[in-house]
Amino acid sequence: MNIIELKAYIEKMKKNHQVEILRILKTGEEKLNENKSGIFVNLSSINSSTLENIYSYVTYLQTQENSLSTIENTKDSYKNEFFSHEIN
Repeated sequence: MNIIELKAYIEKMKKNHQVEILRILKTGEEKLNENKSGIFVNLSSINSSTLENIYSYVTYLQTQENSLSTIENTKDSYKNEFFSHEIN
């Protein structure tokens, strides 16, 4: 994932995940620009360790989303297989 893809992915995240990204940026002491529209960060100026932490968090989220999706699909499959039959 390059920086442009990372930016697009972060913009699509839910607010609680974006707040976690902000926490990671603050611990890295990156320069943040804030106004009434939100907080803005120049991703190309982030140091490599902070960027690596963000990539790790994004990878964790993607893995979690894939796992939850698999579990939900399995659950729906069981639901359709075992509980969709009408009782006569």
